[in-house]
Amino acid sequence: MDMRSKARTLPGPVTDPSQLPKWNYDGSSTGQAPGEDSEVILYPQAIFKDPFRRGNNILVMCDAYTPAGEPIPTNKRHAAAKVFSHPDVAAEVPWYGIEQEYTLLQKDVKWPVGWPIGGYPGPQGPYYCGIGADKSFGRDVVDSHYKACLYAGINISGINGEVMPGQWEFQVGPAVGISAADEIWVARYILERITEIAGVVVSFDPKPIPGDWNGAGAHCNYSTKSMREEGGYEIIKKAIDKLGLRHKEHIAAYGEGNERRLTGHHETADINTFLWGVANRGASIRVGRDTEKEGKGYFEDRRPASNMDPYIVTSMIAETTILWNP
Repeated sequence: MDMRSKARTLPGPVTDPSQLPKWNYDGSSTGQAPGEDSEVILYPQAIFKDPFRRGNNILVMCDAYTPAGEPIPTNKRHAAAKVFSHPDVAAEVPWYGIEQEYTLLQKDVKWPVGWPIGGYPGPQGPYYCGIGADKSFGRDVVDSHYKACLYAGINISGINGEVMPGQWEFQVGPAVGISAADEIWVARYILERITEIAGVVVSFDPKPIPGDWNGAGAHCNYSTKSMREEGGYEIIKKAIDKLGLRHKEHIAAYGEGNERRLTGHHETADINTFLWGVANRGASIRVGRDTEKEGKGYFEDRRPASNMDPYIVTSMIAETTILWNP
């Protein structure tokens, strides 16, 4: 992810990003600006309580701009904010629940924690939501992350061990609009900080181990106001039809290396195929049984990779389902 941070001291407590000054960093050291004009400007966008320093300390989520006020190319938040501030999108109050999968690796060998070095554990089956020293690897890191996110004020709604040993998932949401993406980025940052303390490495690679092992995704659960109200199931079906028409565009924006994960095996649909179904985890889009039964609710886009940019994915889903007219 190449997430970075720096710290500064303020004259007193701050409760809103608007109270914070803009700041800058050396973009030539990050490959984001030339040496002769290296300043990149940080715009504070969201505040969270700091679970590491605690007290009055805060974490500040920023996006980055040129001195002229233009978003730099890696700033995907700027375009997402435009989509979410569109009156038609704001009126639909889009909710997101994002399932962030990740793999914990041994620091020096880049091999999953709990795996024998140079070897493999027993086949998948007992590890998903498993307990025990022979099935669950890294729970201390996972629980520390869970508590830190709760302290920070992130809408972290759960954690579980994943199908591949050494792989875990946390869920953020429901969160409205751009705040879902802000919270995923800050939750990823907190996870990187905790793995740093623990001496392990977190990988967001969508297929960290080739072969008969599950990959890592970032399934995106989504609903709009219309979908949550009576008759919402028809709105959901229309939204899914729109997503199908733009399948290739979405896949291209849903994370690097995703073709190694979306094979049609290991609970995925093939990358070139768009299909949806009720309770089907081998589909591109899964609709829950409860949504079908109640005739309203949400659906799950199972295509995004674990390394996806949440600003791109959340705003693209909103833009396609609410603003785009085929």
